Amino acid sequence: MASIIDKNVPRIAVGAFYNQENCDITSSVTSAKETGHDFIILPITHSNYKRFLFDQVDNNMQINDDIIDNDKQCMEEWRKGNPFLKDDLIIKDNEHTDYLVGKISEWINLDSSNHRVRTNSEIALKQQLSWVSHLGLSAILAPTPTNSFVNYARSLNTILGSLTYTHIWMRIPLINEDTSCSNEIEMWERWNKFRTFCENHSKLSIALELPADLPDEVILERWFAEPIKAVIFPTKIFLTNAKGYPVLSRKHQAFVKKLMKYKPNFVIFDDMTNKHPKVGFAVYQEYIRYLNRTMPELDQIEQFGNGYQDFLQSPLQPLMENLESSTYEIFEKDPVKYALYEKAVYHALLDRVAPESNEITVIMVVGAGRGPLVTRSLQAAEKAKRNVKIYAIEKNPNAFVTLQNMKAKVWGDKVTIVFGDMRKLKSPDKADILVSELLGSFGDNELSPECLDGAQKFLKSDGISIPSSYSTFISPLSSSKIHNEVSSYKDLTHFETPYVVMLQSVAILAKPKEIWKFEHPNRLVVRDNEGNPINNYHNTRYSKVTFDVKFGGILHGIAGYFESVLYKDIIMSILPETHSDGMFSWFPIFFPLKTPIYLPSNSTIDIHFWRLSNSQKVWYEWCVDTSFGSSIIQNVGGRSSWIGL
Repeated sequence: MASIIDKNVPRIAVGAFYNQENCDITSSVTSAKETGHDFIILPITHSNYKRFLFDQVDNNMQINDDIIDNDKQCMEEWRKGNPFLKDDLIIKDNEHTDYLVGKISEWINLDSSNHRVRTNSEIALKQQLSWVSHLGLSAILAPTPTNSFVNYARSLNTILGSLTYTHIWMRIPLINEDTSCSNEIEMWERWNKFRTFCENHSKLSIALELPADLPDEVILERWFAEPIKAVIFPTKIFLTNAKGYPVLSRKHQAFVKKLMKYKPNFVIFDDMTNKHPKVGFAVYQEYIRYLNRTMPELDQIEQFGNGYQDFLQSPLQPLMENLESSTYEIFEKDPVKYALYEKAVYHALLDRVAPESNEITVIMVVGAGRGPLVTRSLQAAEKAKRNVKIYAIEKNPNAFVTLQNMKAKVWGDKVTIVFGDMRKLKSPDKADILVSELLGSFGDNELSPECLDGAQKFLKSDGISIPSSYSTFISPLSSSKIHNEVSSYKDLTHFETPYVVMLQSVAILAKPKEIWKFEHPNRLVVRDNEGNPINNYHNTRYSKVTFDVKFGGILHGIAGYFESVLYKDIIMSILPETHSDGMFSWFPIFFPLKTPIYLPSNSTIDIHFWRLSNSQKVWYEWCVDTSFGSSIIQNVGGRSSWIGL
């Protein structure tokens, strides 16, 4: 609906949920607009439409007489394909459809034990959805699945594919408060089964209804991986402050502010409890907007990544492709990474050369790009009061032009620039310190090990490499949104391709664990007479890691991170627990699973990972093994994705 997605409205959309049947739409819409609501939710039909469930009733059925309408004209119209009489509909036309969300009748019982009720419910569901789709409503609120819902899912799934514009918001209470259910299914489990029956259809999403008491944080986190398009606030969950106004508990406020980052629609549900009669219904909406206004400002990472949340990007291939100037410029804006590098070079110089010494320290920046590490190395030398000679080595001819200009205008004779591939060049000198920024989101995925193996011939036997090591970590991840993005390509190749992603709509199912590590300089490399590596076997890796998943979820893929030691205790990391504050040069990497795996609470999973290579390329293979299901080994032989040497 235009009013919800219009870019000119506030960052969040807040609507009103009216469950009354005796309302005039025009006056309701006018009133909602005047009180600042962006949309309203109304029932599609009156309750008298329920008569169609009982067009033919068994004698044994116990039904109140007032439910059954024996008007033969009604039944005849229905059978002719004209289901609605004039007084059946609440939403009668498309006059206000850009401001409305329709609500499917809750009396529809698609899993009734009575055949006629079940069959007629299916017809009624199709009629209501067909009508609002015809009117052009962008969203419909569907009833909460009961304990038995297989036919409900089947019936809805047959309709979802025919909806061109309309989306289904399924009303899902965060907690099942119906304690009378002897066969109770926890609400996330119920939702998960329903959407699985519906083939994870992209037009089926959640309207999450908040309870008065929220569960533990770890349980709440799981919902962030789900397609929440609306959040419902029953008025009964609001507390009353000293001035008599409705407010939410601090725990609710914290959860709601996290949800606001995902920009769902917010809905105030008038549950008729009338806890705050003096202030009016609009005050609830004003309070939600107040919470939005008091959101903390975006930090540097969020500002940099705004618009890239959950967006799939292929990792860089710096050996095969020359980076564009704009790519260099983005990374050079990172306020943290280069400060860490400067600090590492500074301390390495202090350790390498005694104070007041006239000794010249040779620093070699390999993969210099447009020169930020060169500039930072010069600044470190000036701060440390050490004499240095710097080599800047770069294979990108376009970036090399920038280096020439920097030498002419800024650096002068302190810097010697060299054009060529660091792996193939003859050593221009022997370096005391070798500096590189070749790391990818997975640590080694931009071939830092292979590049530094080749450049190590430039380094003195007691020389220092910055970085000195980097470790790779993985964790199991749930994200229906990201998985659907990969699924949309409808081929195996995309499921066997890792992606750099700013993770947002995700739930991390277990804390990350290390799978392997690379250290530099690497004294174990077997070299020929010219110092070049003979093979790459030393850079292959295999790891099996076991994770304990306390709270269940759907395993959609694997998140990857790195943590690097630049020098001694100077750490540069994108691992969540040790993330370098404010650094945005890298987002995590995501390895999809072709077929998601359901994990119940307190389950154990094994993730297997390989880093493999031949003379032309390096690639990853991965698979998951659980007692509840296993994946295929993905990307066998690098058939779908690889990094070219």
